[in-house]
Amino acid sequence: MIPLRPFFFVCGLITVAPAWANDEAAAEGLPFADKLNACAACHGENGAKPILPEYPVLAGQHANYLANALGDYRNGRRSNPIMAAQVQALQLSDGDINQLAEFFSKQTSGLTILDKK
Repeated sequence: MIPLRPFFFVCGLITVAPAWANDEAAAEGLPFADKLNACAACHGENGAKPILPEYPVLAGQHANYLANALGDYRNGRRSNPIMAAQVQALQLSDGDINQLAEFFSKQTSGLTILDKK
């Protein structure tokens, strides 16, 4: 069963995305804070507390992993309807992806590394 709250959120983004595309400010892209807020809508503040357990924690992940994942969503190499709509609506550039990845990699979360003993 598909969770409805994220589904409706993405539908809202898709509805608003054409308005962004026609806005002069959209040519320069959304401010970084707006892109972070879009991520926080599902992954929680600073990417540390997702709204649903099946959504990944972004905080504390390796920057290169996050950058590759976002790039793969943007290029269609990774398939997830919510992320595909998000990346398309936000029109993430390579710089945006790297900036988001660096930001989330520096955040703290409940993720831990198991010691091998």
